[in-house]
Amino acid sequence: MEKIYEYNRQKAIEYAIYWALKRNPKYSDFEKMGGDCTNFASQVLYAGGCPMNYSTYGWYYNHLNDRAPAWTGVKYFHKFITNNKGVGPIGKEVDIKDIELGDIVQINFQEDDDFDHTPVVINILPGVKTIDKILIAAHSIDRLYYPLSNYNFKKIRFIHIKGYIR
Repeated sequence: MEKIYEYNRQKAIEYAIYWALKRNPKYSDFEKMGGDCTNFASQVLYAGGCPMNYSTYGWYYNHLNDRAPAWTGVKYFHKFITNNKGVGPIGKEVDIKDIELGDIVQINFQEDDDFDHTPVVINILPGVKTIDKILIAAHSIDRLYYPLSNYNFKKIRFIHIKGYIR
């Protein structure tokens, strides 16, 4: 097993807060192409030190026409992060009690199996972890310090970023 390096949660959160309500010009805006939320979450992980994975089914972004589906697609992001054994971020689905700052949430708004949204955890209020105490940043309806409990969802999953392999 490769060594797992520490994800820099502080840098990730700083990036998320800075760019939550605007767009980093280094990246295309996918708002009118299905949503920018997973692109934003990927940028946050990258800012936290996670290196890109340029394999066929990897996680990377060079420009609009040269990127991995996992960089911008909700389901591909989940599949990559939770199954990655190579370079890049390593994550696992966890209970809400195990969520930390800089981790990822995925939300399903419909009565189906497709998750639709990928916000980033930027603050957790004191006390027992409940969805009203988790504050997120997101694109695709830009949000900053937005309570997770304000979303009307059918399903939710939490992805803890364990670190990355380089």
